[in-house]
Amino acid sequence: MTQSTDIRLTDIITSTTKIGYRTPIKFGGRVVNDVVLFNVRVEVTSRSGERAVGHGSMPVGNVWAWPSQVVSVDESLAAMIRLSRKLAEAADRCSSTAHPLEITHELAADHPAIVADVEREAGIGEPMPRLAQLVAASPLEAAIYDAHGKACGRNSYNLLGREFVNTDLQPYLGDDFADEYLDRYTSRTPQATMPLYHLVGALDPLTDGEISERVDDGLPETLGEWIAADGLTHLKIKLAGDDLEWDVERVVAVERVAATAQAARGCSAWHYSLDFNEKCANVQYVLDFLAHLQERAATALQRVQYIEQPTHRDLRANPENRMHDAARIKPVVIDESLVDLESLLLAREQGYSGVALKACKGHSEALLMGAAAQKYGLFLCVQDLTCVGTSFLHSASLAARIPTVAAIEGNGRQYCPAGNEAMSRKYPGMFEITDGTVKTGELVGPGLGF
Repeated sequence: MTQSTDIRLTDIITSTTKIGYRTPIKFGGRVVNDVVLFNVRVEVTSRSGERAVGHGSMPVGNVWAWPSQVVSVDESLAAMIRLSRKLAEAADRCSSTAHPLEITHELAADHPAIVADVEREAGIGEPMPRLAQLVAASPLEAAIYDAHGKACGRNSYNLLGREFVNTDLQPYLGDDFADEYLDRYTSRTPQATMPLYHLVGALDPLTDGEISERVDDGLPETLGEWIAADGLTHLKIKLAGDDLEWDVERVVAVERVAATAQAARGCSAWHYSLDFNEKCANVQYVLDFLAHLQERAATALQRVQYIEQPTHRDLRANPENRMHDAARIKPVVIDESLVDLESLLLAREQGYSGVALKACKGHSEALLMGAAAQKYGLFLCVQDLTCVGTSFLHSASLAARIPTVAAIEGNGRQYCPAGNEAMSRKYPGMFEITDGTVKTGELVGPGLGF
């Protein structure tokens, strides 16, 4: 079966952009000071003869996607950029005419051979992780979906039903999804507004006394200042994962500062998410942390919406890290572990109660895993990769179109505001935060919405 809205890729152009951070961010024991964006421009032609151009952009994110004791940060960055370029070159040779879901699935079949070429040419000392491969492919996927929507003159999230896609979800997600399509698991209109999760990084000052030298660029610099300026109601707290006393004290300190700042603005309800960056040795660490936090600051524990990926991302190699006991207290979501349906099902078996979707893992991947999570009753959230400009708008459009997602993370405005300048003029409601929310209702244009 074919559709008049099917597209063929006719031209692909790539580029990179490097932007320095306003302040450093620390995660997984590493400090990051800048970002390289990989940008893709895709031209397409539909069966009906419509031509359009779509764009995709995503931080390369090698420090997060490829932590290694063997491959240096510079080597992993170069290898992922090389892979992104080769994937675009391969897509430029693709002759298929189909829906983006089908095109990206077809392109993915060639990824292992292309990855092997990159590994050989780069002479790196270990295989490229699957997560890094997904990140490298994500800007191309975004551009393909964006171009498809623009060729059809419609929003991409409204082109996911049986009248636009040539096959149901069974080939991608199994028999449970026979005769189902992605329109069943996405919304035809975005949520008008969504709460924004603000990151409280390990290096971020909570109070004036923790600032050795002010940046003095007009933006807030302490947690209290950010809460007052942006009306924040959702805070994501980065934790060490291997220092129980520090982790508990950090949340207690955040609660103390937040309580003062929220009282000053007359707010009585706010929320936390907790990110251990996979550093917890086992689930007992998480249980001990929750018990200590209950003793020290029970109200802070009550505010926790979910816990993110506390132990190692390789679930199969660490089967003892079962999350059932922790998930009875708070939702526990996989993030780095989520790379395909198999990993989602394994996480569910091991006691995880939710998944974190990321646009940087690929648009098709996010839509499919969002559908699977809803089918199996899992908690859903959408998280960031310090996305800026169009990559943040892409992430936000995804969050606003997937039912049950309650909030969106977006820390680009904190660490890399220079990357938002162009898009903030076009979509001020997405970047100028005053009431703790982003105006996702703005993202209704053709393509990915912006």
